[in-house]
Amino acid sequence: MTLLRSNIVLIGMPGSGKSTVGILLAKLLGKTFVDTDVLIQTLEGRPLQDIVDRSGYLALRAIEEKALLGLLINNHVIATGGSAVYSHSAMEYLKKNCTVVFLHVDLDTLKARVRDFSIRGLAKRPDQTIDDLFAERCTLYRKYADIIVDCTGLNREEVCTKIIQKLEIRRPAEE
Repeated sequence: MTLLRSNIVLIGMPGSGKSTVGILLAKLLGKTFVDTDVLIQTLEGRPLQDIVDRSGYLALRAIEEKALLGLLINNHVIATGGSAVYSHSAMEYLKKNCTVVFLHVDLDTLKARVRDFSIRGLAKRPDQTIDDLFAERCTLYRKYADIIVDCTGLNREEVCTKIIQKLEIRRPAEE
């Protein structure tokens, strides 16, 4: 019997659908939804882009790591910021009681969905293009993912169906 990990963590690039899919997935699975970008903005009292502009992308990553390491929740669907995978300690912490799902979307689709990455509060080096960031992060997303879902061309309902199909949820046989 495989025990179900209490939480499902969604990782992926900005525009991959983590928040949109996460809300629906939580509803379908009877879980509570939390978006760590919103959590960070609430804790900091300012938008992500303001954190990047005033304090730098490394400050945002540090704040994100602290927020992730402080999550003491069960039975949630958690949409992380796209840069969560830069923190090895945070990702290892999440993997202990979460199933990590990478929502993979091709670069062209991301560019169509997010027309202006400069206002997304991206934790990236100033010299880094979105193409470079995509290549760098995809390697990290794959490293930490328990499940990879190719979301290209799918709507949110179809993505949720794929996630649910890939989750190994086994319940003890009733006697």
